[in-house]
Amino acid sequence: MGAADAVPGVSGGTIAFVTGIYEELIHTIKQFGPAAFGAWRRGGLSGLALHLNLAFVGPLLLGIGISLVSVAHLVTWLLEAQPLLLDAFFFGLVAASALVVSRSLQNWRLWHVLPLIGGLLLARALPGLMPLVAELGAESLMLVVAGAIAISALLLPGLSGSFLLLTMGLYGTVMEGIKGFDLALIAQFGVGCLLGLFFFSRLLSWLLHHARTGTLQLMIGFIVGSLPLLWPWRELVRYQLGPAEQMIPLDYRYLLPHDYAQLTGESAQLVPVLALMLAGLILVLVISRQAGSQASQGGH
Repeated sequence: MGAADAVPGVSGGTIAFVTGIYEELIHTIKQFGPAAFGAWRRGGLSGLALHLNLAFVGPLLLGIGISLVSVAHLVTWLLEAQPLLLDAFFFGLVAASALVVSRSLQNWRLWHVLPLIGGLLLARALPGLMPLVAELGAESLMLVVAGAIAISALLLPGLSGSFLLLTMGLYGTVMEGIKGFDLALIAQFGVGCLLGLFFFSRLLSWLLHHARTGTLQLMIGFIVGSLPLLWPWRELVRYQLGPAEQMIPLDYRYLLPHDYAQLTGESAQLVPVLALMLAGLILVLVISRQAGSQASQGGH
């Protein structure tokens, strides 16, 4: 999840869903709130640990933390050095995750097409709205709002918090702040993340409990709608400059490998790109199958 969240276009929520921990993750995050104080008063530290599901949260946060200071560095380097190959791998991974989510649908009805279309449209429209965050003025307010939006996107399969940060013009600022341990920036961004986690996890938990199939259809829409952002052969055709003169992507033109090679004068790397797409797809299907078999064994 930590490595995926460093890549614009990929959501840590997608990884959580593929590995079979998504719903436990959402319901666990929801436990962090005023009710935790009551659990501590009733059962002490052991009661609090049980209420907060720390046996689940601890290893997860450790993995994300290790990734953010290690694998995320490799991923951000690959974004510069081998963008086609990185996009190809995550394209296969995200495409397969749409299949994984669709397999968990139950009690499907015709009206569930509506949230699917809604997810597709939102995935397309949201990046275009993100530059408005840069118009809030004060950098501290921008960072808080950006943190709340990015963490909410992290919880949704298919919706990339990193890409939304990119379209806000804050991706480089936040990543450099994390790498350089800029405590003021991390604190402001962290406050936004905490607010987003507190409110959005409760909304998602309620939706999954009361309208599970419709909510999953919405997520499939997000996942499929995010795929064009990971298409390796694309050309930036529309952008705007942020407050610090950084380029904020707004629209791309999607190309075939031959057209990409002609336009850029660079190799389309067709064979390695297709191989990595396939590798990402197979990896997700294998992980999903393992997660499913472990869940069925746990049920017995």
